[in-house]
Amino acid sequence: MTGGPGARASWLGDARTGKLAGNLVGFARALRRAGLPVDAGRMALAQQSLALVGLAREDMAAALEAIFVSNACDRTVFREMFDAYMRNPEVAQQLLAQLLPRAPMPSAARHRPRVQEALSPRHGAGAEGAKVQQELQLDAAMSASARHRLRHADFNQLSASEYQLVQRLARDIALPLPHYRSRRTRAGERGVRPHWQASLQAAARQGGEMLRLLRRERRRMPLPWLALVDVSGSMERYARLLLAFLHAATSARRHPGLRRQVLSFGTGLCDLGPAFAEADTDAMLLRANAAIEDFGGGTRLGASLGQLRRQHARHLVGRRTLVLLISDGLDTGDPAELDRELAWLRRHSARLLWLNPLLRFDGYAPLAQGASVLHRHAHAMLAVHNLQALEQLASHLARLLAAPAR
Repeated sequence: MTGGPGARASWLGDARTGKLAGNLVGFARALRRAGLPVDAGRMALAQQSLALVGLAREDMAAALEAIFVSNACDRTVFREMFDAYMRNPEVAQQLLAQLLPRAPMPSAARHRPRVQEALSPRHGAGAEGAKVQQELQLDAAMSASARHRLRHADFNQLSASEYQLVQRLARDIALPLPHYRSRRTRAGERGVRPHWQASLQAAARQGGEMLRLLRRERRRMPLPWLALVDVSGSMERYARLLLAFLHAATSARRHPGLRRQVLSFGTGLCDLGPAFAEADTDAMLLRANAAIEDFGGGTRLGASLGQLRRQHARHLVGRRTLVLLISDGLDTGDPAELDRELAWLRRHSARLLWLNPLLRFDGYAPLAQGASVLHRHAHAMLAVHNLQALEQLASHLARLLAAPAR
């Protein structure tokens, strides 16, 4: 379909056939499969808006985009989906055929992975759709080639179902955090001073015989860490997956006694501590999504770090905190303010590590103003753009913390 009057009529139909409502529902379902937050309320509002704006393609696109698009990063996905849906009248029929067990294959046009997958009729609600959904579950039947591809696939290039699968795989990646010798002591076999209380308690259990003398040894505690996660438009897909990874990798079950703090930043700073208190990762993501008001917006790292210094400096414990700053460095704030706040953050932390998804490009160099300032203050820059990079993160952290700070 080229968008002419005849094509528009083929897609919309008329009031007697009721084609508009059915096709609009199919289009909304395709958007939901592509990852857009589409619900029944938005579908009803879309029908009312089309009745008001008329049948002109530009007016339809503007009205539907205003209703279905909540984040800036979804705008391109919506426009590609709308163009593909309007271009070929067969696509609408294929999308509506999602209720059937089988349906013909869609057009071979190339789109973004999320759009291409959403246009595919294989995600039906019938027997075939249920079978596909079962195949997406994590099981031992996944082929080695599929696992290898997902380990090396960039998070931003995944389709909607692949993104969910990789997010599940990321939760299983272990992150052995470095430990330090705390001032607190416990009873043990090593140490200079005797632990009389524990020794006498042990002797009481042996009928008063002190069979061994316990000593005070210093506890080994996981290094406290602070994660600053960029939730701007260019980082949205990375941020959601990395939040799930950090929540699972630093849970109390894996690291008892760990002091972890997570803050998101975009145009402002948001404390995600209450969200990370959730035991379930999916519940954490829902609570974090409700708490972050500037998801998919701009980036003002300098102002956000200033807010950290004024309101959350207590999270930096005795210059012993490991700070993970997750961002692509595309800052829109004042470079002088960013330089000043990063210098303060470096002085009050054990290590400042920049986790940058743009390292997926072989020839990447931090040439932007914000990236250049961040590269100058960070102790190291590490990649976090795929599963392989997350698996290597633990070894990189151990090596960087073993080396003397520069």
